[in-house]
Amino acid sequence: MAALHDRPPAVIAVAAAVVGALIALVLGLLTFGVQATVHPDAVPLAVAVGPNAPPPLRGVADKLAGSATPEVAWRVITPGEAPDLLSRQEVYGVLELAPEGATVLLSGAVNPAGTQVAQQVLGGVAQGAGMQAKVVTLDPASAAGRTAPLAASALLWIAGLVAGAAFTVLARKPTMAARLVGTVTTTVLGVAVVAGFFALWDSALPLGWVVLGYLALVGLAFALVQGALLRLLGIRAMAVLGPLYLIAPAVAGQVPELLDPAYRALLWSWTPFRFSAEGLRALLQGGSTASAQIWVFVALAAVGLAVLLLPGRALPGKKGQPDLADGVVDVGVHQADRLPGAQRQHTA
Repeated sequence: MAALHDRPPAVIAVAAAVVGALIALVLGLLTFGVQATVHPDAVPLAVAVGPNAPPPLRGVADKLAGSATPEVAWRVITPGEAPDLLSRQEVYGVLELAPEGATVLLSGAVNPAGTQVAQQVLGGVAQGAGMQAKVVTLDPASAAGRTAPLAASALLWIAGLVAGAAFTVLARKPTMAARLVGTVTTTVLGVAVVAGFFALWDSALPLGWVVLGYLALVGLAFALVQGALLRLLGIRAMAVLGPLYLIAPAVAGQVPELLDPAYRALLWSWTPFRFSAEGLRALLQGGSTASAQIWVFVALAAVGLAVLLLPGRALPGKKGQPDLADGVVDVGVHQADRLPGAQRQHTA
């Protein structure tokens, strides 16, 4: 069978156009498609009334709790429960009803996408009830604080991706020690870059050991997973690692209740970017990370490290063969003489 490059130029042109269209189709579905299909679905909100609230206010709360709207999931709470529920992101906003007026409670610890929807809905409800609501934000986040969690995740991914790809292309005979040194160096430098941006964007952002340690864990896990895939597949792993940079942030930047159910199940549920962004957002706003946000990156780092530490002959399809990441395989003179091009030259 003739290779593709031996076929007529018109055939090659059509094949290239088909490949380009397929790539555009996939990336369009997984990036712009996420944003184009955003729609509220059971957004968790709460209405708070005190035990001694007047009957009309209690009636508003009961009416909201009993309303069957697919866009919002209401719950009735007391004012004292609001800060804890917001800090744990069990609700994205709270409408407090009191005789002196209504208050929309928000939190800087909640994903900005969820906060924006909560403010719009709660403000509309208060206005519909004939009340003017004031907005109070607990643990308010600056513009840098809202941007930093997802930006840090993306920058750490890019640092590991570029470093791993460059090592794969340039290192002719990589060793296990060289891979590990590169991984650690990439992690340290990536965290330094992110910390420098935090200090530049907003000096009030916390940069204690807990935040730096979490960034180091995320950066190390990313670098190890990328290094493992590059070792297994060589530079061809970029076909997987590159699109993840485009796909994952678009998904991780949304709360799950705004995503189409298909995107929520197929992308949001597993992307590591959303774990890193959620954990970092909590730390930057004075909270703490959930255990799942830690163990996801511990598991990723362990799997990546295990692949990097395996001897080449133990890898699938590598018995007696050099790693794909080892670069160009040297060809001896006696082997090169047997190549078709070399035979034609000798004959000439």
